[in-house]
Amino acid sequence: MTAEALAAPDERFPDEATATPGPAPETDPVSADGTASAVRTGAAAPIGLSVVDRGIIKIVLPPNEEIAGAEARVAGGAVRALADGRRVPVLIVITGVVGVSVEARHVYTGSIAASAFAVVGESPVDRVIAHYLLRAGNETIPAQFFTSETEAVEWLGQYTSED
Repeated sequence: MTAEALAAPDERFPDEATATPGPAPETDPVSADGTASAVRTGAAAPIGLSVVDRGIIKIVLPPNEEIAGAEARVAGGAVRALADGRRVPVLIVITGVVGVSVEARHVYTGSIAASAFAVVGESPVDRVIAHYLLRAGNETIPAQFFTSETEAVEWLGQYTSED
């Protein structure tokens, strides 16, 4: 099931925005089974979101795009909805991303829902972008760059909680 959320005019996640004129999102940002597959923002391509192994939330940033603050805030709202008040490990796939704005970087690293971050990329450019993201990180939230999603998920496993 695909779930899409449109950023409100003030760029907050729809559940966080006050009533505004204009059409409401056609679907809930989180599907009935607790996963979200796409968050539609102002960017040309949606940011992919899903819950993977052991409750890890996976964010897939669209390749060939620069991620701005608005996109990061909408994705962050979806992560908070999926986390449902818990702190959970977050996997961010940045393969092919052109850049991440300062504002987006602060949104991702200032997450109140993340217990740990694993950033996955393939190229040297991805590694530079990942280190740019991680450099602004909160000292209390573990974060690491990986070239293998499998290794990233394995590493994040130590930060999952069995409810």
